[in-house]
Amino acid sequence: MQNKFQPKSQSSLARRRPVLILAAGATLFLLVLFLPSLRTAVSSTLSLGLVSGPEELQLETVRYYDLSQSAGTARGWEQEERVLMCAPLRDAESHLPMFFSHLHNFTYPHHLIDLAFLVSDSKDNTLGLLSQMLNDLQNDPDPKQPYGEISVIEKDFGQKVNQDVESRHGFAAQASRRKLMAQARNWLLSAALRPSHSWVYWRDVDVETAPFTILEDLMRHNKDVIVPNVWRPLPDWLGGEQPYDLNSWQESETALALADTLDEDAVIVEGYAEYATWRPHLAYLRDPYGDPDMEMEIDGVGGVSILAKAKVFRSGVHFPAFSFEKHAETEGFGKMAKRMQYSVVGLPHYTVWHLYEPSVDDIRHMEEMEQERRNRENEERERAERANKIKEEFGDPGNQWDKDKSIMTEISTKDDQIRKEHDAAMAAQEKEKSSDSVAPKDAATDKKAEVDEEDVKITKHPKLAKDATGGKDGKQGKDASRPKNTKDREVKAEKRKGDDEKP
Repeated sequence: MQNKFQPKSQSSLARRRPVLILAAGATLFLLVLFLPSLRTAVSSTLSLGLVSGPEELQLETVRYYDLSQSAGTARGWEQEERVLMCAPLRDAESHLPMFFSHLHNFTYPHHLIDLAFLVSDSKDNTLGLLSQMLNDLQNDPDPKQPYGEISVIEKDFGQKVNQDVESRHGFAAQASRRKLMAQARNWLLSAALRPSHSWVYWRDVDVETAPFTILEDLMRHNKDVIVPNVWRPLPDWLGGEQPYDLNSWQESETALALADTLDEDAVIVEGYAEYATWRPHLAYLRDPYGDPDMEMEIDGVGGVSILAKAKVFRSGVHFPAFSFEKHAETEGFGKMAKRMQYSVVGLPHYTVWHLYEPSVDDIRHMEEMEQERRNRENEERERAERANKIKEEFGDPGNQWDKDKSIMTEISTKDDQIRKEHDAAMAAQEKEKSSDSVAPKDAATDKKAEVDEEDVKITKHPKLAKDATGGKDGKQGKDASRPKNTKDREVKAEKRKGDDEKP
């Protein structure tokens, strides 16, 4: 089944042209039939050969094409070169909204792009949703949005492999799956390729992120076959990102030696331990800060995003649905293009991002993480409930703690104040003691000086000198045995008495 959506730019005159030609022919036929004179004039005109070649007689059912005008150049958008965009679909209903968002954003002139879809072996509503979204796209009020000719083809190939990650990427299913996918690509290409197409762009429906200028970016290299690097985002607990398309590679001696040991119908597939090829993969050479225009010659190509000149397919290169040099589908396409001397390159630093599809192990791990999250939430909820219950039964411990803290702070402040006062008192006592120890010494020194002065006076006075050395009454021994202070007082008393007795 094939549906064609014509662009809105087609004029009404072009649509009515077959009807006008038919009406003119019928009128001419009737005139010739009923007017013999006119019949003779027409016969003579034909006999003279006035209408004799294709330049004079342009039949409506004949089309003339010059394929040299569809060779493909580096700036095809300026030369108005048409691009055929092919997208195989299988159970793609969930991916179509994302795919059409990319179609809206392409910067290559939309009226120069023809779309071709192949819906095969689908169990969901891929075909219905595709038709609806195509109608919306072609009826967009923005005149730059509608595309050129659109073909929708439905063909089943008996694909039994499920679309989940484990089934599609399992090693056991790779050979048969790749061969059926090659058939689907060849059917789609043979039904949609027109002589007016200069380029063919293959695009997977589950590409998540790609530059809007990808057609111009790849076309500028002017290569026969060119592919970007393809990675996919991952959750943080899986590393954040990962190489995805390992089908773009350079050939290695190890792989060639391996191919010689395999059966004739065997198909080598990359990324599996069963086939250790040790090939340099485009995906592993990516540098996020590298030059996006850097080219790398490759032998195998991945099918996520391929831009090829239409002449490559017209010359016989296709997607082998059999083992071609021990490869099939897109990898076999790359090997065949190289065999026919076409340039095949990849861009290691120009990256498009494939949609992340979790594997069975990823899903299991995510379920475990979700269960752990729920357990933590339950524990936190139970802890909060216990705290509320304690608060209701025993009051708010927070307020009591604030009170206790305030009391303890006050006690600590008082203790600090008492300690400071005690230290100040002890310092004052020490200072007073040191002052007292100095004062008696000074008093004794003054007393001694006073006594020495008195002794000098007594020595000069005869009577006092006699008393000081001992009198005739024999009191010297008694006075000598008295304390010094008492003796001094007595000396002073005698001195005053003698002064009083003087006339």
